[in-house]
Amino acid sequence: MSSTSETTVATSVYEGTDNIKTTPPEVLPDLLRRWILGVAWSLKPPRTWGVPATLWMVASHYTGLREVDEGVPNPELAFSNPDGLAGICHDMGVDSLMAGYRAGLFPFSHIGPQKWWAPSTRMVLRLSDFHMEKNLRRRLRNKHYTVTFDKAFEEVVLGCGEPRPGRPKLTWVTPDVIDAYMALHRAGHAHSVEAWDAEGNLAGGAFGVAAGQVFFTESQFTRQRDASKVAFATLNCHMQKWGFVLNDGKFHTGHLSQAGFQLMPRSQFNALLARHCPLPGNDGPWAIDETLDVGGWDPRTGIVTAP
Repeated sequence: MSSTSETTVATSVYEGTDNIKTTPPEVLPDLLRRWILGVAWSLKPPRTWGVPATLWMVASHYTGLREVDEGVPNPELAFSNPDGLAGICHDMGVDSLMAGYRAGLFPFSHIGPQKWWAPSTRMVLRLSDFHMEKNLRRRLRNKHYTVTFDKAFEEVVLGCGEPRPGRPKLTWVTPDVIDAYMALHRAGHAHSVEAWDAEGNLAGGAFGVAAGQVFFTESQFTRQRDASKVAFATLNCHMQKWGFVLNDGKFHTGHLSQAGFQLMPRSQFNALLARHCPLPGNDGPWAIDETLDVGGWDPRTGIVTAP
């Protein structure tokens, strides 16, 4: 990444709230498109079977038939269909979101109010199980991308909301979500990892939330080949060095499986959160450790060897 780009993006890191603009609301055509696509997504089997319970929860919440949780809901009382629906997330403030993450919950919604989720199984990575493909290790050692932390958080979040090739333009990264995670970022809880090409363009990245020794990956995106993989490997290598023990990926995907993530029952996952979230973590701005050669990282031993 060029020095000019470094200077440009670095000015957005942990500035005061007066320097952060509120995300503009969706314009009507975008809002209508999201609702149409969101309804279509919800009505596709097997998700259709969870629609009645979702509608009941939303309706009962706003009519007062269901008691509003003063804190965050109990994840063990989440619905089985749809799997993990635990309640309405009526407060997207920093304290509320962090309480939810520590309890094993996360907010997610394409349409309608934000909702708390705690699926019956979670896709979880023990950092020592991270799988490094040969091609990925080669790209890391060739320094094909320059990787940074917390240099372009908002740009990464917006990148994660971009439509994927060949998929509908439907995203959960809405203006209220962006504002909520920007607040978490300013509070030192949410972090981004960026991969920059030789011209200083953002080629890919990821963002998530840290609580104690656990990281909750929210989303990744890539604009150039293997950019998000390089960023993700760098993230996990640094977190292992910093004493993190888990990286939560939420739902099962082929990409996460290839990286070493495995499904874990909710009760086991929440027990680990109760143990590791209260411990000291790495709050505040994150920075790359220039002494680490991620291409020489052995996750099983935690040792990083020279190229």
